[in-house]
Amino acid sequence: MPPARTPATPPVRPARREDAAALAVLSRPFVRSGALRERPLSLYADHAADFLVVEAPDGTLDGCLGLRVHPADQERGSGPAGVLYSFCVARHRQGCGTGARLLLAALSRARSERLGALFTATTGGGSLFLRYGFTPVDACLAPSGWASSLDPRRNAQVLALSLCLPS
Repeated sequence: MPPARTPATPPVRPARREDAAALAVLSRPFVRSGALRERPLSLYADHAADFLVVEAPDGTLDGCLGLRVHPADQERGSGPAGVLYSFCVARHRQGCGTGARLLLAALSRARSERLGALFTATTGGGSLFLRYGFTPVDACLAPSGWASSLDPRRNAQVLALSLCLPS
C-alpha cells in the first residue's frame, strides 16, 4: 500500500501590493480582540514589501508578519534594527506551525539584511517569540521612532532578539 500523501505545506512568500485587502481582512479579528492596533488599508498597500505571508490553496491568507527595517542610530550607537509587527495567523491555522514558519522566515530575512536586533511589542504572553530567544526589554532600547509610537494604554511588552552577525 502506498504511503498516505500529506497536503503540501504552503510556502512563506513576500507579500505583494495586491495582497493589501487580504492582509487587512486577516488582521480584523486581532483588531477586534484588542491584540492589534487598527491599520488603514493604505498602510498594507504602501508597506506590502514589509510582509511575509502564507497563502492557502484557495488564495486566502493563513498568516502574515511584517518586518520594518530601521536604519542605524548614530546618536545611540546602535546598528540597523528590525521591528516585527502585525503578526496574524488565521484561527484555523493556529497551532499548526504557520506562526513559527513566518517567524523563522522573518529571522532569515533580518539576517540577510544584516540587522543587529529584532524588536516586537505584544499585549499577549509572546510565547512563540520567547521560544525563539526573544527576551523582554525596555522600549528605550528599540528604534526610537517605533518606541515612541507605542500606545502606553495598551500596556504592551517589548521583546527583543539580538542577531549575531558574522564578522
